[in-house]
Amino acid sequence: MTTLHDLAATIEARRTAVADSSWTATLLAKGPEKCAEKFGEEAVEAIIEAVRGDRAKLVAEAADVLYHLLVMLAARDVTLADVEAELARREGRSGLAEKAGRG
Repeated sequence: MTTLHDLAATIEARRTAVADSSWTATLLAKGPEKCAEKFGEEAVEAIIEAVRGDRAKLVAEAADVLYHLLVMLAARDVTLADVEAELARREGRSGLAEKAGRG
């Protein structure tokens, strides 16, 4: 079973691959904007499946969302560890309090 850390490591390793040999390398070569666009497309597809209620399709789309999120982050040199550190910083805080603190 692949973890998010394994997936993030694979994405990082593919950064230097030839674009023709890797979907990840192809996306990264197109730049952060294209990676963000693809993430958005996958997020919308996950939303659609969540509304439809097809569990299997939602699981598949959620996997695509996580992959494309990690690719988008890599395109901007943001690591999974960076995101985990932010989550750890928020731990124990009410979501409502955290959201109010942003504004």
